[in-house]
Amino acid sequence: MKIRSIYTASLLSALILSGAAQAEYSAADEIKVLQGFKAGGGSDTLAQLTQPFLRESLGVEFINEYIPGATGAIAWTRLTQQSANDGSVISITNTPMLMTNYIMNDAINYSIDELTPIANVVTDPGVIVVPEDSPYQTVEDFLAAAEERPGQITVANSGVGGDDFFSTIMIEKATGLSFQKVPFQGDGPSATAALGSKVDASFNNLGNVYGHIQSGSLRPLAVFTKERLDILPDVPTMIEKDIDVVAGSSRGYSAPAGIPDEARDELIAAFEALKDNEEFQQTAQERAMNLDIQTGDDYGQMMQDMEGQFEEIWADVKDEVNQ
Repeated sequence: MKIRSIYTASLLSALILSGAAQAEYSAADEIKVLQGFKAGGGSDTLAQLTQPFLRESLGVEFINEYIPGATGAIAWTRLTQQSANDGSVISITNTPMLMTNYIMNDAINYSIDELTPIANVVTDPGVIVVPEDSPYQTVEDFLAAAEERPGQITVANSGVGGDDFFSTIMIEKATGLSFQKVPFQGDGPSATAALGSKVDASFNNLGNVYGHIQSGSLRPLAVFTKERLDILPDVPTMIEKDIDVVAGSSRGYSAPAGIPDEARDELIAAFEALKDNEEFQQTAQERAMNLDIQTGDDYGQMMQDMEGQFEEIWADVKDEVNQ
């Protein structure tokens, strides 16, 4: 009996300690993650990369809720104005789309001031991809076709107001060309349209289409980076073609304004820990995800800087776009 009592007490102690180790997050036993786009796109890719590691460090389950529509604005309106601010609800926040939604549309009435920025995780560079059977072998071929057929070359993007939409405008402004812009509800559907040859090209984010590039089902023509990427050494930048366009999508996590300080600090600490997690770093590299972890106030400043930048861009092009 004594031995059994000792065993039972030891087992109970182990369970209590195990439970304590798995209950580090003070605000909730599970966290709902709002995603403003369909499953399979860039936001979902980020969730699949990040949340297993966060689950381990915080000891909570992450429940993804997909709310596509209005280029993320439906989900972000729900986050800022309809969600509990107790730390149980967060959202993947895609910049610059998070800000360009309300910069472009007065009917959208949330703002970054209604958020608690937690962490940016990746900055995913833009890329032009075409179907494997496309006649365009190079970016020069693609631009020449746009010059020959103004406004007829179809270019998919992840939605009006997204980084892909804006990068298309930036290239139009820099070259004097015009494209027929075809918006979809996220990077995934935009890439799928290119895979099925439903459009001439997709302006997408590299992390979302890298697997298709590796398999040969999509062909990259150019990347929107300052220098060539190590994982795509043969793909030129737009800058090499004397087109000064550097663009991409940054993706992170935010909560509603006013969540408890303790919950905010715990979430930020979990993302900070990812900087030193070798397994996470390796997984991100394998998935062609360019890590750019900025947390708390630094992430908030990043949002404010982008807001100012894209307010200027939109002021310059809105009359043409709205024609």
